[in-house]
Amino acid sequence: MNQVKTGGKRAEKARMTRMRMLEAAKELFVANGFGATPMQDVADRAGVAVQTLFYTFGTKKALLKQVVDTAIAGDDEPVPTLERAWFRDATGRPDARSALEAHVDGTGRVLARVAGVSEMLRVAAATDPAVGGLWGEDAPADPRYTVQTAFARALVDKPGAAPGLDAARAADELYAVLGPELYLALVRDRGWPHERWEDWAREVLTARLCAS
Repeated sequence: MNQVKTGGKRAEKARMTRMRMLEAAKELFVANGFGATPMQDVADRAGVAVQTLFYTFGTKKALLKQVVDTAIAGDDEPVPTLERAWFRDATGRPDARSALEAHVDGTGRVLARVAGVSEMLRVAAATDPAVGGLWGEDAPADPRYTVQTAFARALVDKPGAAPGLDAARAADELYAVLGPELYLALVRDRGWPHERWEDWAREVLTARLCAS
């Protein structure tokens, strides 16, 4: 029994250390840029030896991918967005308006975590094309568009969806309005509170995708 407890404590300690390293990397990558941040700086911020950082993640690019994945998910659980509770709740709503409201809320919480990371990633990809393939437009299948397409397909079949709405158009409009670029432009650059952005996004998408 004591061995089980000890093993559990060690696993939890290792998980907390891993999350601390990811948070340190996220803060430094966003503040200073991916290319300008040495692994030693990340290790120092996290309070670990740089060897621990390399042992855990392997390479700096692998660390970056984990930073992005964790920012999207909000935790380190290996659960895809399409299987997350918030997304399943949104697609399971009985009508288009309530589904859209839940989807904007859930996506907004993701954007609050990931928008700054996505901007850093865009800048890094400009000088290192391999970085672009980790997440975003240059990835083999853009995960943001995959999520919006899945939601759009569920939305168009619900009562209250705009007449004649097709999933491809809905996915494109969701992708644009709920993208990190617009979020940063309004929340970071124009100083909107997150709640104001959420109200705006919901109003725009409801007008475009739901029956009047």
